[in-house]
Amino acid sequence: MQRLVGLSDRTSGGSAVGVRVVLLRMARKRGGTTFFFALLTIVAVGAFFPAFAPLPAISHLSSTPRSLQTRVNAWQFDISNDMFWKEGHPFQIIGGDLHYFRVLPEYWKDRLLRAKALGLNTIQTYVPWNLHEPRPGEWIFEGLADIESFLKLCQELGFLVMLRPGPYICGEWDLGGFPAWLLAVEPALRLRSSDPAFLQLVDKWWSVLLPKIAPLLYNNGGPIVMVQIENEYGSYGDEKSYLHHLVTLARTHLGDDIILYTTDGGSKDTLEKGTIRGSDVFSAVDFTTGDAPWPIFELQKEFNAPGRSPPLSAEFYTGWLTHWGEKLAKTDANFTASALEAILSRNGSAVLYMAHGGTNFGFFNGANTGIDDSDYKPDLTSYDYDAPIKESGDVDNSKFIALRRVIQRYSSVSLPPIPSNNGRRGYGHIKMQKVASLFDVLDASHMIKSKNPLPMESVGQMFGFLMYVAEYPVKENGSLLSIAKVHDRAQVFVSCQSNNDEKSPKYVGTIERWSNRALGLPYIECASNISLFVLVENMGRVNYGPYLYDQKGILSSVFLGGNILYGWKMFPIPLHNLNKLLEVNPIVQVGDQRTSKALRKKLKHHYKMTSKEPGFYEGNFSIDTLNEVKDTYLSFSGWSKGIAFVNGFNIGKFWPSHGPQCNLYVPGPVLQRGENVVVLLEIEDLNPELVVISVDQPDYACSSKVHQL
Repeated sequence: MQRLVGLSDRTSGGSAVGVRVVLLRMARKRGGTTFFFALLTIVAVGAFFPAFAPLPAISHLSSTPRSLQTRVNAWQFDISNDMFWKEGHPFQIIGGDLHYFRVLPEYWKDRLLRAKALGLNTIQTYVPWNLHEPRPGEWIFEGLADIESFLKLCQELGFLVMLRPGPYICGEWDLGGFPAWLLAVEPALRLRSSDPAFLQLVDKWWSVLLPKIAPLLYNNGGPIVMVQIENEYGSYGDEKSYLHHLVTLARTHLGDDIILYTTDGGSKDTLEKGTIRGSDVFSAVDFTTGDAPWPIFELQKEFNAPGRSPPLSAEFYTGWLTHWGEKLAKTDANFTASALEAILSRNGSAVLYMAHGGTNFGFFNGANTGIDDSDYKPDLTSYDYDAPIKESGDVDNSKFIALRRVIQRYSSVSLPPIPSNNGRRGYGHIKMQKVASLFDVLDASHMIKSKNPLPMESVGQMFGFLMYVAEYPVKENGSLLSIAKVHDRAQVFVSCQSNNDEKSPKYVGTIERWSNRALGLPYIECASNISLFVLVENMGRVNYGPYLYDQKGILSSVFLGGNILYGWKMFPIPLHNLNKLLEVNPIVQVGDQRTSKALRKKLKHHYKMTSKEPGFYEGNFSIDTLNEVKDTYLSFSGWSKGIAFVNGFNIGKFWPSHGPQCNLYVPGPVLQRGENVVVLLEIEDLNPELVVISVDQPDYACSSKVHQL
């Protein structure tokens, strides 16, 4: 999703992400006071210049315009006189993004009620294609992917809905919501374009999705008042035929009454590229929180039909995303609230991005790039976003209070009381024991052979890890190993198979996408060829910008001593992502059953783990009563890098050695009365005490210094 778009839309030849980061830092240095007075100045100027004059007060427009009187019915949501109208009455959208796929279904109602207490009347959500079609033709709409139940719950609680079905969504979500298997299609697809092969797959996706949501459109008695076409396309391309194809497809399935809309950055360039002129599609804008909103809303009018441009910030940023190795992004509560009031006080509409961020469970976190493809920045597991409703649902914070105070002034209804925070509990120390070395669970029956290394997607390993194995002669001892393009992080090991005393491959070093360097292989006395193991981790696909086509694995030739190394074996590692969970149950099962049984058998054997050797660890803790089952956090202090499962549920990636996130959120519905099992895949250095701690608070203070990937 485009952030800081008002000032930082594409620069020639460069990456917008890098520019946006710089601008964000500049904005922070300026301080909230300067921006607050700037906003006051703009409001004052608006009183003297008609071009920036506020819209008529909603309270003074209680009657229906003549142009609408003949069309008003019990289920009417429309645009006229540069305003939204609901059943013939002016309507101000005070909305917020809350993504069903980042919250367990058991907590949907809880989070929506908190959004109601904040004062919101509209919920906006993306629809990630990769969640619903994890493999070609395999459709999932249950559990965490039960979008219909989520939308019906929104309506039950009195919300309208703005739906964003993509097909590209951005959202700091893996590959911007595109299924990873699109990257295995040959010849390569041109994503976000009029490529016929790509559009054929989009048509199939929407032909499944849109008929499901059609009964939930507002004119059909449902909550959906607007459906977005693509997402900030003007920051990526300008292929109008692609956008028109999506509009035609949406109209085919949804009819002519629903409002279709686009969202683009508040600059002339992005709006020129990303909007569809005419009255058929409404053009909304987004821009940096703190930018003067009303000049941008005036610009918005140029891209909408006369009278059909209600001022709408479709992404009003309440916070910001954070990458691994960065300081936790935070924004001032009062500054954010003042910026929102600058919009609402003049009858503009806004959607808070985010109202509640949630969590990137499993392997679905996205990533950004900077100046080039190697300037890679993966997102945290937490998607708290410094939103007013925190990752765990907490609302006892200054931002919630400040935003609610502003919204209350402009809400047409009284706000519900502020709910109390949900209970959390720390269950203490969890002693872990080694289950197996990662090398022990490589399955030769699923091994793929190839002359050259293949991308992960081409061997069906869409998420997690892939082990590449080759051999080299003893004469190459001490040679330099070079891999020009690895996505994203490769740990290198060597082993002499003829040496019976050598229990495990020996760690050599790590090659990283963002700091690629050659490795010198050690000299090994060996009577046979030496085995080379390269464990590659997919740390999250790029979700925004020009490097969106982000295949994973080894993507180039591998050179050893200046010569290309041929003859590769690739071993998929079946640590299935969140999609696997949805095949069985929304909570209980994420890991492959066969793998789980294999790992448990390994408990009978205890291997001495060598430094940097990836391995599985298991521990458990007990909860005595149902009343004691609460949200918790797992602290990975002393551990290095890996992924964690609780009762089979993939709670996400940990990397406390890099920070800033130290603890992973564990929602209460994942836990159970009785025994609870924690399984870790630690790929680097284990905690010397082999302990994970269940605590009752988040922690973003890992690492004594700020890393830059």
